[in-house]
Amino acid sequence: MPDTTDDIAEGISFQAFEDDCRLLGSLLHDVLLRELGPRFIDILERNRILAQSAVSMRAAGMEDTAVVVERQLEAELAAMSLEDALCLARAFSHYLNLVGIAETHHRVRQSREVEHLSKSCDDIFDKLIQSGVPPEELYDTVCKQEVEIVLTAHPTQINRRTLQYKHLRIAHLLEFNERPDLSHEDKEMLIEDLVREITAIWQTDELRRHKPTPVDEARAGLHIVEQSLWKAVPHYLRRVSNALKKHTGSPLPLTCTPIKFGSWMGGDRDGNPNVTAKVTRDVSLLSRWMAIDLYIRELDSLSFELSVKRCSDKLASLANDILLKESASEELKANNWDQTVPQKITKLHHSSALPAQLPSGADLPSCTECSDGESQFRIINLPRNSSSRQMGINLTDKFEDSPLSSPTGRQSVVAASPMGRTPSGGQLRKLFKESHIGRSSSFRKLLEPSLSDKPGITPYRVVLGNMKEKLMKTRRRLELLLEDLPCDYDTEEYCETADQLLEPLLLCYQSLQSCGSSVLADGRLADLIRRVATFGMVLMKLDVRQESGRHTETLDAVTTYLDLGVYSEWDEEKKLDFLTRELKGKRPLVPPNIEVSADVKEVLDTFRVAAELGSDSLGAYVISMASNASDVLAVELLQKDARLTVSGDLGRPCPGGTLRVVPLFETVKDLREAGSAIRKLLSIDWYREHIIKNHNGHQEVMVGYSDSGKDAGRFTAAWELYKAQEDVVAACTEFGIKVTLFHGRGGSIGRGGGPTYLAIQSQPPGSVMGTLRSTEQGEMVQAKFGLPQTAVRQLEVYTTAVLLATLRPPHPPRDPNWRRVMEEISRVSCAHYRRTVYEDPEFITYFQEATPQAELGHLNIGSRPAKRKPAGGISSLRAIPWVFAWTQTRLVLPRGWAWARASRTRWTAAMAPS
Repeated sequence: MPDTTDDIAEGISFQAFEDDCRLLGSLLHDVLLRELGPRFIDILERNRILAQSAVSMRAAGMEDTAVVVERQLEAELAAMSLEDALCLARAFSHYLNLVGIAETHHRVRQSREVEHLSKSCDDIFDKLIQSGVPPEELYDTVCKQEVEIVLTAHPTQINRRTLQYKHLRIAHLLEFNERPDLSHEDKEMLIEDLVREITAIWQTDELRRHKPTPVDEARAGLHIVEQSLWKAVPHYLRRVSNALKKHTGSPLPLTCTPIKFGSWMGGDRDGNPNVTAKVTRDVSLLSRWMAIDLYIRELDSLSFELSVKRCSDKLASLANDILLKESASEELKANNWDQTVPQKITKLHHSSALPAQLPSGADLPSCTECSDGESQFRIINLPRNSSSRQMGINLTDKFEDSPLSSPTGRQSVVAASPMGRTPSGGQLRKLFKESHIGRSSSFRKLLEPSLSDKPGITPYRVVLGNMKEKLMKTRRRLELLLEDLPCDYDTEEYCETADQLLEPLLLCYQSLQSCGSSVLADGRLADLIRRVATFGMVLMKLDVRQESGRHTETLDAVTTYLDLGVYSEWDEEKKLDFLTRELKGKRPLVPPNIEVSADVKEVLDTFRVAAELGSDSLGAYVISMASNASDVLAVELLQKDARLTVSGDLGRPCPGGTLRVVPLFETVKDLREAGSAIRKLLSIDWYREHIIKNHNGHQEVMVGYSDSGKDAGRFTAAWELYKAQEDVVAACTEFGIKVTLFHGRGGSIGRGGGPTYLAIQSQPPGSVMGTLRSTEQGEMVQAKFGLPQTAVRQLEVYTTAVLLATLRPPHPPRDPNWRRVMEEISRVSCAHYRRTVYEDPEFITYFQEATPQAELGHLNIGSRPAKRKPAGGISSLRAIPWVFAWTQTRLVLPRGWAWARASRTRWTAAMAPS
């Protein structure tokens, strides 16, 4: 669930929440009665009453009576048929889901009713100003803040996506139910809608019958953007801007966004053979396709809004240039028609008659169809009589059936056109010139004012229409790339970068501002500009993650092929000498005709795809299980080699820049040596200069919460993470390099989960200096960002927590003895944990028999296997099934606080005499 530390006004009544729970529970009861009959309802009620009675009796101290009731409940369950037991479990499960929906809705309701919301931008900005932070410093810090939330496809989301959407619809119905203007008939219709949704939920299979593919997982992430974040981001940025203006006097700049988004869905190949180079390429293209599709929809809506004609000279000039260019293009097509009819037909059908959906086989979200159910693409109508010069090819004007056209003007044109079709601009001018009146130049001047003054054509719509056409061509090009079909590459015809899209939008904004229409500029147009600044042309940049051992295996194959020896057998210094020497060279290392194993080829193909996509589409290259400086340089070398090869094949530089390489320290041993590895890395001149030149003097380091917790227990992992961050920050500071810490947190406590606000506030001093990256995994993505209202709240919490950690960081431990106590508790806790989990030979048997670990591996909840390697015990098991298995038994061993309590007890006993 979202952070419960928001502490929204304790005095607010829970009556509305209880009413929602009773309503949903009553409707579920009615659905079950209709679906299963009164016999099952009797079973359900009898077991519910027994369970509630046992809990109440234990709470009242009536232990003996509670035991009797529990035994009766056990007998009831034991005598139940398998079919009844399954229905009973499903009924309680769905009821809990409905209560969860009501709780989330209640949180949204509370946030609306509270006048001063805690941890909001307005609240924290006010407290910082009151504490003595200068308004200029506050404004500058917020504008420079760089937070990136990375959505991952970790298999902790059990609910199918179809059920998630039904839950969202119920949440929307609960919200609608609160409207005070609902009539009795409206209420009845709303209840009927709720019954339909609950009935559909009951009749839907809860289990996925097939494993999701990485593309399916990526599609789910894109749906989160479309259904929630796309709406939430402008609202969130307005809150930040309004709070800044209130407390500092200046609003947030339009193109400034404190939070952006990344993704691992389709890029995380660590232990997942299903994520291939082709999958990464396709997911990246799909993300671009979705971004462009969303922008096209927004441009349509914006064009309807900007129907005004008053504009700046600069915008009028641009609109005139666009219309003149299109007129000249249409004249050229008309003049060349007779000579090139067959070729033109083929070319125009290919470029203009585009399908309304993606080609078959491209695994795209289902919600990207045209909103009005009709094609938005131009249709070519071939003439019936090609010999008639007045009936050349009839291209439906791009402004027709859109806000870029004039209904009056279109009707008059159709009336004068043969067969009622709309002639092109060139044909109209030709007809006019051949008329008697048209021969009079003075009269023509009166009839032909400047293009921007023509009735029905507004300059804003001309500019936005031109941008929409470029986006549609870009979308079509992406479709061809997804189908592996050839397509041309003309940068002038496509919109490839966010700057290309921002330029005309900012020009429209400045024009409206200069003409006194700021109220229009700050509406839908400002929201679109902020979306472009946040999501760019890819929505979420895709990280690539691979295990360090796979890179070592690849370099082994290369060095062996070149008779240089076996790379993995070299010591660290020899590896660094070799890697640095090759990085300084200008030739590729990997021969183009090298024969390697399938695993090595996949690694090389991944680097090639990364070179083709570049930093415009991809984010970071994360090295899991990193331990040494050579792990980072190995990736830098393979990346450089691929970019040289791809650049040579393309005959032009690779798009974007090199990916930033991020070592991920996961185990306790690697965390303890993280600072030393970073110092060694930054001491290499080539690497330090590379960081300064290509990454603005910024080093990113990731720390893992899941594997460290499984490795040593929760307490020791938390303490080692704290110390590792301190050491990494100190190492970067020594070399004058800025550092961004990337936190690989899960949803559960055993995987580093917990309230976001408190987690950020508890980081070591100096580790959060306006920058932060953090993962949001599995079920937490839907819980925190599934609804726009909750997403806005979460984005504010991230912003204010990072701001406080930057301007008012926590103090370091004041007493040196505190560290000594923590070290001792950590040592005893870790020893106790490892003695139980790793050293007891009977533990694995107990784990396998006491938990559903094996069964969880068969659930179709994720695309990756439960283990990194098929063989092996606890060490090879991933952290997610490890935590998941214990959660099902309610033992929750991975939390590890039992080990901390044991060590604390020993420490207290030892200190008692003093």
